[in-house]
Amino acid sequence: MSRADEIFIHNCREILTQGVWDTDLPVRPRWEDGASAHTVKKFGIVNRYDLREEFPVQTIRRMAFQSAVDELLWIWQKKSNNVRDLNSHIWDAWADESGSIGKAYGYQLGVKHQYAEGEFDQVDRVLYDLTHNPASRRMVTSLYNHQDLREMALYPCAWSVTFNVSGNVLNAVLNQRSQDMLTANGWNVMQYAVLLHMLARVSGLVAGELVHVIADAHIYDRHVPVVEALLKREPYPAPRLWIDPALTDFYAFRPDSFRLEDYRFHTLGAPIPVAV
Repeated sequence: MSRADEIFIHNCREILTQGVWDTDLPVRPRWEDGASAHTVKKFGIVNRYDLREEFPVQTIRRMAFQSAVDELLWIWQKKSNNVRDLNSHIWDAWADESGSIGKAYGYQLGVKHQYAEGEFDQVDRVLYDLTHNPASRRMVTSLYNHQDLREMALYPCAWSVTFNVSGNVLNAVLNQRSQDMLTANGWNVMQYAVLLHMLARVSGLVAGELVHVIADAHIYDRHVPVVEALLKREPYPAPRLWIDPALTDFYAFRPDSFRLEDYRFHTLGAPIPVAV
């Protein structure tokens, strides 16, 4: 069984059996027909994935791996906030007529800041420290800039990453304020596992643990039957991650620089409705 499947199944069972519903509260998200999108949630989930053991990909449903990598590179490498730089349409609902999602996600990572060693954006600062100061306990990125929140089409969900080097192993803590478990959990775990592998590769390190902290882990009301069906499936073993061995420059990676080998999965069936 894939470790990603094991964790997802455990999380969702806990949410469905022990979670708290918000049906008695007004909520912001809406379904396409205008109905309120309520959730059942569990607060404060912490999951650990050891990338030295396997790459965390769900097999109880097919994960759109290349699209997830493309979005990761859009945010962390292109540092873009325009959906026209994406090869998918997952952000279209939040974009304006020019394709912009405002001062969100990649925009925040691309803003330059002055440090004692010079001017860096957040990504380049992490790359600098991994090479020049790997013992640092200050390798932190944050997308949650309160000054710019009113100019963001969507507040960042996965908003902060802390990187830490232990010996020759690069670990990371991903902090997420909110997670739609069905549509986003497997997606975000794949993405940040790839990011950890990328940063480890270009820094001469080994990708170690990804610790995922979720403040509000929830399942939407219309997603419950889909999740319940997924939980009855028998997972497959985890696939292997292939990364182009010729690449050692963070900005040289492309979506096709990665692939999953021996990826076996169950088909999902009908499209999943998304609350906006």
